[in-house]
Amino acid sequence: MGEINIELMQKDSPIGIFDSGVGGLTVVREIMRQIPNEKIIYFGDTARVPYGSKSQETVTRYSEQIVRFLRQFNVKTIVVACNTASAYALDTLEEASDIPIIGVVKPGARVAADVTRNGRIGVIATEATIGSRMYSKYIQSISSNVTIYGKACPLFVPLVEEGLLEDPVTDEIARRYLAELIDIDIDTLILGCTHYPLIRSTVGRIMGDRVTLVNPAYETALELKQLLAGRNMLNDAPPKLGSEQYRFFVSDKAEKFVRFANSIIKYGILSAKAVNIEEY
Repeated sequence: MGEINIELMQKDSPIGIFDSGVGGLTVVREIMRQIPNEKIIYFGDTARVPYGSKSQETVTRYSEQIVRFLRQFNVKTIVVACNTASAYALDTLEEASDIPIIGVVKPGARVAADVTRNGRIGVIATEATIGSRMYSKYIQSISSNVTIYGKACPLFVPLVEEGLLEDPVTDEIARRYLAELIDIDIDTLILGCTHYPLIRSTVGRIMGDRVTLVNPAYETALELKQLLAGRNMLNDAPPKLGSEQYRFFVSDKAEKFVRFANSIIKYGILSAKAVNIEEY
């Protein structure tokens, strides 16, 4: 990764964040809490969600388009707030970038390796993230005496996107998905998709008190704060009155996105602009 061009990059330059849809808003929410002075440009690829069932080539191409879109705002760093894109595209994005790009897989993996007591860690995620084995590879590079059990939960993303966060249907699907992880006595469970923290209470209730849930969105916000502090790029003061601190863009269904965003982030998000991401 190359050095940042300090002449262009200022402390008050925004952070770029992207996800396949609304799930990355859980990362945005944590960043707002952890480093409240920062400006944020968010892109949700609502026209092409979900990424979890698509090929690595396709997800990488989508991610490269979104990075080109975000770069026009002179962002000082980019957060890939999507586990599938982190697993499939992060290495390619990093190699081509002169600004720091971080994903959500490594921060969550590090914490899971640290907190497990019996060495049995579960990962629930999309089919693509589970298939990539990125969590397994990274956790075992930290601690070789752990066993990782992956479980794809493809229906969780559409259930969350439809707003069925506290619903009997979501409860029943979760019980079916999680049954085998309960049977094999894991003590740590990574919520390996940024949509999943939105049904954390359901997952936690089904798994029980003995299982520690790891939320990579929270851990990613902490890592971002450390990265910016280490480069002396944290914004020292809140943005000036009247400046747009948070800007949201989507590839489709802007009104639906705004309704959902306001249910997650209590900042009164007034608008999201739809853009044709295929132009980038």
